Amino acid sequence: MNILLCAIAANLAEAWNMFFKEAENVRILETDITQLSCDAIVSPANSFGFMDGGLDYALSERFGWHIEKELQARIKALPEGELLVGQSLLLETGDAKVPLIISAPTMRIPTNFNIDTSVNAYLAMKAALIAAVKEPRIASVAIPGMCTGVGGMQPVISARQMYQAYKEIILGERMDFGNFGDAQKYHRNINPQGMIWTN
Repeated sequence: MNILLCAIAANLAEAWNMFFKEAENVRILETDITQLSCDAIVSPANSFGFMDGGLDYALSERFGWHIEKELQARIKALPEGELLVGQSLLLETGDAKVPLIISAPTMRIPTNFNIDTSVNAYLAMKAALIAAVKEPRIASVAIPGMCTGVGGMQPVISARQMYQAYKEIILGERMDFGNFGDAQKYHRNINPQGMIWTN
């Protein structure tokens, strides 16, 4: 599967290069993700399917606002009543150039509060890649900078988290913790700015 990391900001592309430069099936593009032709685009939405801000607004304009309505209807039908960060849904666009969208929330509601210190980019990337790998119609997927838009996460932190998810899902590097301390170190490495203890 070919992964297209798409950024319009040079600092995000530079951050991706720090981590993905040796990844053979990953291309880093400084381009508008809505103008690509690929099998699927990842929408870094929210848990309730609002697609009227940031990149999701551009995707709604590109594919039609029926996508938001379908996403919200499918989310409401879920047992949880929301699409949790770390989960994803696959939707058909009806568009020949990009037939599928993977909705992978980077936040519960549209906000930038505490996103920068979270591991949401990792969780969203992981959910998106799991969905892409499972779907036989997807041979190429375009992915934006998770949490770097409305969420305000620093590009280097987002890139670190996205790469960790890539290693686990695409390269098969499974997590294996011998004890709680190892799990803490792993979590801290994903986002060194994250708070583990408050006192």
